[in-house]
Amino acid sequence: MSFLAASRPEASAAEWWRQAVVYQIYPRSFADSNGDGLGDLPGILSRADYLAGLGIDAVWLSPFYPSALADGGYDVADYRDVDPRLGTLEDFDALTAALHERGIKMIVDIVPNHTSDLHPWFREALEAGRGSAARERYLFRDGTGPDGSVPPTDWMSTFGGPAWEQVADGQWYFHHFAREQPDLNWDNPEVHDDFVRTLRFWSDRGVDGFRIDVAHMLTKDLTEPLPSREQLGAIPIDGNHPLFDRDDVHEVYAEWRAVFNQYDPPRMAVAEAWVAPSRVPMYARPESLGQSFNFDLLLADFDAAMFKQVVDDNLALAARSGSSTTWVLSNHDVVRHATRYGLPPIGVLASASERTTGEPVERAGASWLLSGGTAPALDREGGVRRARAASLFLLGLPGSAYLYQGEELGLHEVAGIAPERRQDPTFFRTEGAEIGRDGCRVPLPWTTEGAALGFGTAAPHLPQPAWFADSAVSVEDAEPASTLRLYRRALAARRALQSGEALGWVVTDRDDVLHFTRPNGWQVVTNFGTEPYPLPDGEVILASLEFDGTELPGQATAWIAPA
Repeated sequence: MSFLAASRPEASAAEWWRQAVVYQIYPRSFADSNGDGLGDLPGILSRADYLAGLGIDAVWLSPFYPSALADGGYDVADYRDVDPRLGTLEDFDALTAALHERGIKMIVDIVPNHTSDLHPWFREALEAGRGSAARERYLFRDGTGPDGSVPPTDWMSTFGGPAWEQVADGQWYFHHFAREQPDLNWDNPEVHDDFVRTLRFWSDRGVDGFRIDVAHMLTKDLTEPLPSREQLGAIPIDGNHPLFDRDDVHEVYAEWRAVFNQYDPPRMAVAEAWVAPSRVPMYARPESLGQSFNFDLLLADFDAAMFKQVVDDNLALAARSGSSTTWVLSNHDVVRHATRYGLPPIGVLASASERTTGEPVERAGASWLLSGGTAPALDREGGVRRARAASLFLLGLPGSAYLYQGEELGLHEVAGIAPERRQDPTFFRTEGAEIGRDGCRVPLPWTTEGAALGFGTAAPHLPQPAWFADSAVSVEDAEPASTLRLYRRALAARRALQSGEALGWVVTDRDDVLHFTRPNGWQVVTNFGTEPYPLPDGEVILASLEFDGTELPGQATAWIAPA
């Protein structure tokens, strides 16, 4: 059976995203066309055939907007333009057209919780002064103490340090992330109107969907007296928390959904929402954003019981919302999964019923995931082996699969970046206590030679280690058993085999083996243990490593063809 030539199945134009494979591109680290060390839109365009050959359904483009790069582009100075270091609007249009010609959709990142401090609105707010309409677009407050020199609260930023910054006239503004990222005031109609204009601007340019950054954080209740940090932690997340996952955020998304539905086909959206599991369906409802990320596999060990729990929990949540779930093993915010699986286990993953709030799960996971993988020693080969098995397991599941650039090469995290070369504000605001996310954002290796391994002609903005050359596209393209070739075969086979959104578990006689079937009889078996496992009868059409086809080795996945 040949899958490389399999055609893309006809799906409802309005629901193409339900079973899509989406490939995330971090633009500054994908391909550099002009030799300045930064990846750019023309560089992505030059690799359009690579993307088509991989077999993806959509590209998710991380922020490419004008930015001072205080937070990797998530500090946006203009939501309706392209950073001149990355290209022009004409370059964006050319890239979108090239992807569409190859049957690939375009999804862009929207960052609505905060702007850059270089955004015209924020500059106007600083100049306009206290009590001005310009300041009402943000969250300015007077300080406490006799002279207002004490921040309004003792809240801390996610990136470390205080969450309030004082300006020249003595007032303070709230920033959940870096000080260069002032939070917007979503009680202000101007903010609503401006983002509607932004969504229309990109939709009119042919964008097919939007990934919504920290979708659970937009609306806030800063009614005085403001609670202390200790009081914030004691408040359950039930839709009334002052800062997170408030019920009124869905009024924003209902407004956006009305805009999305005015297009044919309707524009899709997916929420980045770290919330309690019971709250996820609110973001994934058809009257809201329509889909929400499932991050549970980012917090799970390479463990059969954990993986099964994650699948069961999230398929049930998707059924409640009427959406399809999403599967993610790596992205721009976490240690690459080849490295995670080469390190000791994280620990016990709480079940959906036990996880009553999103924030503790996020914080517990983030502290480990952002450790950088520098200690203890990394089992490099074992990590890649387990990553290949996990990826093939994931691609067999019903729902959308979100891939991160470079995972198709089996890339590891780059932990050994010198402090003076680092860029992530987390590293600097915690004085190195958290190593940050630079290690998963190192530019891709395309060839084995040159100053940037084919990424460009100049030294890249983040240094590539020498061992990156071993995983270059040119190397893996020539090696039949490479991770790149595995991903290409898997995506082609998935396209041919995908049928319906159901999954049925098959009972095995081992706790470390998972076996499930799909509606057309396609079977997926993953051996999380170390001892071989006898496979059921049937043709093995794909496996995460080579074997004789009868007994599945440990830490491996096999796909079995429909009877």
